[in-house]
Amino acid sequence: MTSNNTPANHGPLTGIRVVDLTRVLSGPYCTMMLADMGADVIKIEQPGKGDDTRAWGPPWVDGPDGARESAYYLSINRNKRGITLDLKSEYGKEVLWKLIDGADVLVENFSPGTAGRLGVGADAVLARRPSLIYASVSGFGQTGPSSQRPAYDLILQGMGGMMSVSGPPGQPTKFGVPIADMASGMFSAYAIACALFARQTTGKGQVIDTSMLGGQVALLSYQAAIYFATQQTPPTTWNAHPIVAPYQTFPSSDGFVNIAVGNDRLWAAFTTAMGIQDVATDDRFTDNSGRITNLPALAEIIERVFSDYTTDEIVSRLDAAGVPCGPIYTVPQVFADPQVQHAGLEQRVNHPTLGAISVTGFPYKLSETDASLRLPPPLIGEHQAEVLRELGYSDAEIAERS
Repeated sequence: MTSNNTPANHGPLTGIRVVDLTRVLSGPYCTMMLADMGADVIKIEQPGKGDDTRAWGPPWVDGPDGARESAYYLSINRNKRGITLDLKSEYGKEVLWKLIDGADVLVENFSPGTAGRLGVGADAVLARRPSLIYASVSGFGQTGPSSQRPAYDLILQGMGGMMSVSGPPGQPTKFGVPIADMASGMFSAYAIACALFARQTTGKGQVIDTSMLGGQVALLSYQAAIYFATQQTPPTTWNAHPIVAPYQTFPSSDGFVNIAVGNDRLWAAFTTAMGIQDVATDDRFTDNSGRITNLPALAEIIERVFSDYTTDEIVSRLDAAGVPCGPIYTVPQVFADPQVQHAGLEQRVNHPTLGAISVTGFPYKLSETDASLRLPPPLIGEHQAEVLRELGYSDAEIAERS
């Protein structure tokens, strides 16, 4: 666990300004990734209400003087500056255009067509700022027969095929995190970084259209490959792997353990470590093809063996043999793990009304231009005066509009 004292910004996106017209999760996750890498993200919210996730609770994080913020909102909005604008008012539009005039990137996740009706669609913005990167994140994309369908994470996990290959057979199961929202946010951030890199050569901006549907289909990876190769519906294998065995969750005498025996060398090491060398020479299990074909029989043998050992005992044996394995942690156990702590995957930042709060750390490290935790998730409109001054408004004009 590390603390934060607003370190200097040396991220690779330092100097890039992002106008953030997003809310809920897919867009804010994208802009948080950009902000973590140094971009100056200006989060624009609706006056009086703010981002929908500000009202998503419990749980709440309570401050010492009655302040309260949604834990959900706090999880995806760090490193941003916050202002409020009524985008339907003339003043709101004026301020927004001033921001756009000085920006490198605009990100929005309105329903397709909404930004255009507000006067800040891609065509209008790029006509005025041809070097700007304009990114739209939506459920189904900006065009096509489903573009106007309402979209939430659960809906897209189902329609993108992810739920069909998750959970026990016959029981489509959603992920424990909003993977459709998060994946579209990550793909958007990646596309924006690529477009900024391309702009260094061409000098031109471009329009990015990222969909939650597209993100889910992309993540199907080898499940899609199974279908392409066989024209058959990929089976639901619960926690087992459809191609590699044994690669799944097994019960121990006191819990559960994951094992990942990814090749024949590991198979030999696994059987030796667990004292079942006779199974290794069984004709049904000598190679991966046989182990997949005869997985029910193999799983029954492993379950019987594992029932004599605790999770810690199994992990200790397999770690010593170099066989990939691990316990199934609860979230508190994750953050108590020594490697998680070593990697700084929980960090602390001082919030203006809540005091010190925890947020997740960064899953990557850059040796020269690393990510940094510089700002807590903003209060609604927290940086209004600061940003307006940067745009040239006087204190009197700011006070008049406050």
